[in-house]
Amino acid sequence: MPDETNGKAAGRPTDRPETESASAILEDLECLRNRLENAERERDEYRELIQRTRADFENYQKRIQRDLAEERRYSHAALALELLPVLDNLQRALEAARKEAKADPLVEGVGLVEKQLFNVLRRFQVVPLHAEGRPFDPSFHEAVSQELRHDVTPGTVVRVLEPGYQLGERVLRPAKVVVASGGTSG
Repeated sequence: MPDETNGKAAGRPTDRPETESASAILEDLECLRNRLENAERERDEYRELIQRTRADFENYQKRIQRDLAEERRYSHAALALELLPVLDNLQRALEAARKEAKADPLVEGVGLVEKQLFNVLRRFQVVPLHAEGRPFDPSFHEAVSQELRHDVTPGTVVRVLEPGYQLGERVLRPAKVVVASGGTSG
């Protein structure tokens, strides 16, 4: 009988370490799988974050380029705004001088200066707004007064008191206008 006890006693301790060792290996394997899944999930999150960050940065660069181009395009707006009153006064002086002297060389010379100034402004995309005879548009016109008129549609610009100008798509200065009120006669 001692053999049986020895055999059983010897068999059991040997089985237990193998079973405990196998379960420890399985636990380690499960732990490693969990760590791998977490690492893959984190990798995917970081990859998505990198892709979003890259896309955001590319959009930022494009926006900066657009803003710089826009700034360059309108960089001379302040100078043009300062020149417009000078042009207005030059036009008023020419109009008064033309009424007084029809063929004066000085008036013709100043007229050439006015034309030259217009051409310079045009090269920099500063152009006058055409208002007279058009419907009033608060984006382009500033109504100074109304005039009762029956020969035009109400809301039509009947007189320009101060010309308006735009630079590219932007209005530099709205035209100061008189707008028709009343109705058309039929």
